[in-house]
Amino acid sequence: MKLLFDHNLSPRLIDRLKDIYPNTSHVSILSMDRASDEAIWLYAKTNEYIIVTKDSDFNDLSILIGFPPKVIWLQVGNCTTSDIEKLLRNHYEIITEFESDKQSGILLLE
Repeated sequence: MKLLFDHNLSPRLIDRLKDIYPNTSHVSILSMDRASDEAIWLYAKTNEYIIVTKDSDFNDLSILIGFPPKVIWLQVGNCTTSDIEKLLRNHYEIITEFESDKQSGILLLE
């Protein structure tokens, strides 16, 4: 499974989660931290990533364009990187099911 963290999430999540999400990356590592949402969307689609974000922009793109790529929308407000790590660890099975679900393009996690 390949996750692509949006700029609003810490790049430190890559190392913290590499044991269960080994092919994860971050837009800043890809020099895309200033790229448009559409450019990130196309990169994620081309490289088979699931976008993980805290804002609604990728949700809106998914509704307008359709998927892939899939989007995990974290609706958690202000929280720590550790909180995000726990959330993604605790929902690993749901995220795995979401990855293989051909009918769903957006997963909301709270």
